[in-house]
Amino acid sequence: MLTGPTEPFKNVILLPQTNQLLALYTIIRDQNTKRTDFCFYSDRIIRLLVEEGLNHMPVEAKTITTPTGQTYDGVSFLGKICGVSIVRAGESMEQPLRDVCRSVRIGKILIQRNEETAEAELFYEKLPEDIHERNVFLLDPMVATGGSAIVATKVLLEKGVKQENIFFLNLVCCKEGIDLYHKEFPNIKIVTGAIDSGLDTKKYLNPGLGDFGDRYFCI
Repeated sequence: MLTGPTEPFKNVILLPQTNQLLALYTIIRDQNTKRTDFCFYSDRIIRLLVEEGLNHMPVEAKTITTPTGQTYDGVSFLGKICGVSIVRAGESMEQPLRDVCRSVRIGKILIQRNEETAEAELFYEKLPEDIHERNVFLLDPMVATGGSAIVATKVLLEKGVKQENIFFLNLVCCKEGIDLYHKEFPNIKIVTGAIDSGLDTKKYLNPGLGDFGDRYFCI
């Protein structure tokens, strides 16, 4: 896992590699971790990713009056937020997003691999009608080759969402996935908690943490 500066990765925001974060990743990467613990600690990481994504939302100056009668010069967010999960694993990130952003709208995109061509193909999408007016958190826990994320992002762009208004949140990615994704969409920020060393011969993240969707929903 890369834990140093991310200067080689433009528009990649890596969570600070604190002892707390490394401990959380140690738990969810462990093959012996029970499903209940895997879900609990994954949710903690996802909330950190959402909070970091919010740090990069556009704001405007706002002055308010406190209960003591004093003024406070603060800020307020510009525009509305929408979460879009890549089904199925991305759905695991919906509740932590709701825990941080009250009444947030959620869209879904289903992408599956064509067994003949091995290419990722769009099967279903349901998105808010005004998504082109929103800042979008694209949700997918794992980014290996980036194929599904690329297809999902093309759907968002076709709906009128601007690249600079999309924030791609994931728990684990790798250089290969980052490079392929940013080759298509250089202006989209990737918010991640871990950058793995690469892909193995089966195109799995290394060291990875297994099939996130299976571990979160099934096992």
